[in-house]
Amino acid sequence: MFKKILIANRGEIAVRIIRACREMGIKTVAVFSDIDKEALHVQMADEAVCIGPARAKDSYLNMQNIISAAILTGSEAIHPGFGFLSENSKFAKLCEECNITFIGPSAEAIELMGDKAKAREVMIKNNIPVVPGSDGKVDSLEEAVDIANKIGFPIMIKAAAGGGGRGIRIVRDIDELFKVFDMAKNEAKNAFGDDSMYIEKFIENPKHIEFQILADSYGNVLHLGERDCSMQRKNQKIIEEAPSVILDENLRKKMGKVAIDVAKAVNYKNAGTVEFLVDKNGSFYFIEMNTRIQVEHPVTEMITGIDLIKEQIRIAAGEKLEYSQEDIKIIGHAIECRINAEDVENGFRPSPGKIDFLHFPGGLGVRIDSCIYQGYTIPSSYDSMIAKLIVYAKDRKEAIERMKRALEEFVIEGIKTNIDLHYELLNQKEFIEGTYDTGFLTRFLHR
Repeated sequence: MFKKILIANRGEIAVRIIRACREMGIKTVAVFSDIDKEALHVQMADEAVCIGPARAKDSYLNMQNIISAAILTGSEAIHPGFGFLSENSKFAKLCEECNITFIGPSAEAIELMGDKAKAREVMIKNNIPVVPGSDGKVDSLEEAVDIANKIGFPIMIKAAAGGGGRGIRIVRDIDELFKVFDMAKNEAKNAFGDDSMYIEKFIENPKHIEFQILADSYGNVLHLGERDCSMQRKNQKIIEEAPSVILDENLRKKMGKVAIDVAKAVNYKNAGTVEFLVDKNGSFYFIEMNTRIQVEHPVTEMITGIDLIKEQIRIAAGEKLEYSQEDIKIIGHAIECRINAEDVENGFRPSPGKIDFLHFPGGLGVRIDSCIYQGYTIPSSYDSMIAKLIVYAKDRKEAIERMKRALEEFVIEGIKTNIDLHYELLNQKEFIEGTYDTGFLTRFLHR
């Protein structure tokens, strides 16, 4: 087992990893930008190294500085968390070249699954159900028109190198396709340095269901059930829950097997998430695989009792999985609300600033993953998520009531947050019944 791990991240995920390491008796090294010197992860780690100025490209995306910090502190492994360099195959390769263990899959798996068009090709070859569309990359407008005519509108044009809901355009007719194709390519080039696009049929108002995967270096692959991530704004998830109300045991088993097949098809190792769309008829389609720990991993931990960060570390250290698929039991229900520093009334504008007063909710079945404290100043340089509120209960009805109670107790003064929006959403008929889909939040906000 590793003696020391460097965490190449910040915020609540850095704090989450430090806690897991501490319980495993592993020393931790935090890296930070100069604007983050008062951050909680810096205070909690055994050591901390400044890696550059506030801009992410000069600090949390600065591979050379992070590797130098790892070598300087004698860190044997790097945990990338999510975002930043977590799905960067070049960084994973650099770690390997410097004899530092990257806590995640191989550079090859990251590269393959990170290229959405290539991943789609591999899935088709392995008989994994995918959304109808192009077999791989679409190079020209003429090719795009041909595919659109075959599969029918509406379609989605997607950046092959995209992620996090970015690089996506919904196109509803041929005239719109002529207008946006080159525009979408240019946007992809600017955002990802790669203008490769692919096309999928746009499935109206589906459910977004993802399966958590664990895979070790000995050929053992298992899933830990699903998460329903259909509550989204602009393709960004804001509420997640597990298990999903739309899956019965038969469909769960079927989708779980396909998720395992996806991981095996790319020789995947470590934790990963296989994402599907499920239409109103119960048909499901692979859309992508996230080759990292997810923001919403706590809901899976709550219903399975398995610490996913610890499993990531054990797998990276060369240990075998201690569980078989038969050992995985899903018990109870969990819900997560992403708490963002944003002004909902003004177009969800980020709301950085000093926290004048803070009160976290507590009680049975309530968990907070956060990086904030009273007196802390939230910087404007990074993502607006400042906390995750997770609840667990014996069933979904009780979980909803517990989440509402916890949101009522959650007080943050000095900045704007989306706490009130979460409370409103939990009281909507569609959420209570579990019938909400990926288009629900947009419809709700435009009522």
